Amino acid sequence: MNPRDTGDTHASDSGAMDAELDVIGGCMHYPRHIPAVQAILKGSDFVRPAHELIWGALTHLAARGEPTNHIAVRIELEKRKELTRAGGLNYVIAVGDHVGGGDPLYWAEKVRAAADLRAEADLGRRIVQQATAPDAEPGQAVTFIDDYLQRQKERAAGRSGDPADALLAELLDASSLDNMPTLEPLVGDLLHLDTLARIIGPSGHMKSFVTIDIAGHVGTGMKWHGHHVRQGTVVYLVAEGARGIRQRVRAWEKHHGLKMTGVLFLPRPVQARGPEWDTLIEAMRRLQPAMIVIDTQARVSVGVEENSNTELGIVIERMDDLRRATEACVLLIHHTGHIGEHGRGASAAKGALQSEMHVSKKGDNARNIVVTMKVGKQKDSEEGADLQFGLKVVTLDGEHKPDGRPVTSVVLESLDQRPDVPAIGTPAWLVRRLDTDRVDIAWGSPRVIRWCADRGIQMRKGLIEEAVRIRKNRNSFDDPHMRTGDDNPDTHTGAGQAYTPEADPPPSDCTRNDLPPDLPPTTFNQPPPENGGTPGEFTQNPRSNIPPTTGGGPGDGPSKPPSPRSPSREGGGVGSDEENTTPTAPLCTICGHTLQPLRAERGYDTHLGCDPTTGSHPAA
Repeated sequence: MNPRDTGDTHASDSGAMDAELDVIGGCMHYPRHIPAVQAILKGSDFVRPAHELIWGALTHLAARGEPTNHIAVRIELEKRKELTRAGGLNYVIAVGDHVGGGDPLYWAEKVRAAADLRAEADLGRRIVQQATAPDAEPGQAVTFIDDYLQRQKERAAGRSGDPADALLAELLDASSLDNMPTLEPLVGDLLHLDTLARIIGPSGHMKSFVTIDIAGHVGTGMKWHGHHVRQGTVVYLVAEGARGIRQRVRAWEKHHGLKMTGVLFLPRPVQARGPEWDTLIEAMRRLQPAMIVIDTQARVSVGVEENSNTELGIVIERMDDLRRATEACVLLIHHTGHIGEHGRGASAAKGALQSEMHVSKKGDNARNIVVTMKVGKQKDSEEGADLQFGLKVVTLDGEHKPDGRPVTSVVLESLDQRPDVPAIGTPAWLVRRLDTDRVDIAWGSPRVIRWCADRGIQMRKGLIEEAVRIRKNRNSFDDPHMRTGDDNPDTHTGAGQAYTPEADPPPSDCTRNDLPPDLPPTTFNQPPPENGGTPGEFTQNPRSNIPPTTGGGPGDGPSKPPSPRSPSREGGGVGSDEENTTPTAPLCTICGHTLQPLRAERGYDTHLGCDPTTGSHPAA
């Protein structure tokens, strides 16, 4: 496509179009002219919107010292999601073929003159419209003329070489704001590219564990506990606690079943006010990571008076230098003071932050610790809801302490992304139980009632009949509508949906629902006896070929009353009143102790910290 062969401009603008192509193409080939051309032109001077977009990408690359050829411009437009509006790849290549005789300054003057003429023509139209309006009054059009003269004066001042005049020339009107790039999300609505963010919290409250978890998800591109993630390289400055980082990363890798790719670690601090910080900025500019973690702010600002807004402001400006050079999300980790939920030290830092999150924990060991992340600040959007996590103990393979105990670490598990587990004693719960034991879907209510009675499952007849109807309407264990989680690894089987054992992951010490090896065997698909009693009782102890009756045979004494059933934790008895259906608290399948109500309500059958490999409850 020839850029000159466009049908979206009038014939009077064709000369300006040619000049615009020669300006942009010449600056692509001779970027040294760009500053001088910028003193002559603004983006709005281009008659074609596509040229304004290409010029914006070109000047942005030049300001960063990057290549300005058509390939670099195309990549920059793709990053801004403006390539299609700029005419597409072929148009950008064609624009780059114009060099204008190697003198873009000459053609910039032509474009500027054409823009001035269009502005004058527009002024004339506005004056005519105002003067011919039904309610026109003499002198009203003078304001249009005054505004026009003021704009022209400011534009002329921008070419004078006066720094103040040049700064005035950089001012944008409201319409030009649409050309500014918007925030690009990195982790949901929490973190964004090209921003400064911070995670704060008391010492020892899992800030680094939360940050490592975020870094691992950004590096691998996985969703972070339900939040969308843009994959990119992460650089993690481990300025504090470097020796413990390996165990945390290995535990994360084992828990998620993949390597923490895309994350690079620098296990030492780099002082923000020292000369090495400039070296760090240059190294990161070449690497172009998506996120840079500074753990912690205090360790890279040694000697700085934290309570001084002046000194802390210098540190924050150095962090901003790093952000501007890389357009990455620079994430600081910082401690709170002894009182309150604010970052320790002067308040100068908070004003520069796009996002700030507060992390805290409650509990004294891995079994009952709950980590809460509160979104304390989002500069340009509403603050989201708090996020809560539990801790999962992970045993590192092949590693032992000097006394023989296994080496463990912990990883985060979301308490907000829980499986929707039906309550015990409901029809949906019974459907899942029947599916787990592969009970034939063709069974009617009488057989299922007997099946429940044989297993001590006490439920009202109407609830059992409803469960049977749900299964018959579904017709199959493998009904795709009864499964969830195929597209989203963070979802689980919902209430009233079939549990599919073949979809379960293989047992490991990273799976909470591992069962002890000494459980009795299941009665897989074994129908209950038609003649009552326990399975196998009638065939092992036959009295006659006549089925027993409730009254007994001739000569028999009074029939022995049935033994009372022990109370069950799984619901009320068949035909019992609802007030007797309240289940007792379930027990942990690993340690046998009572589960916390929060754990039981969310469908778990183990404590948070129970280690199925050792049966122990190590502290966090």
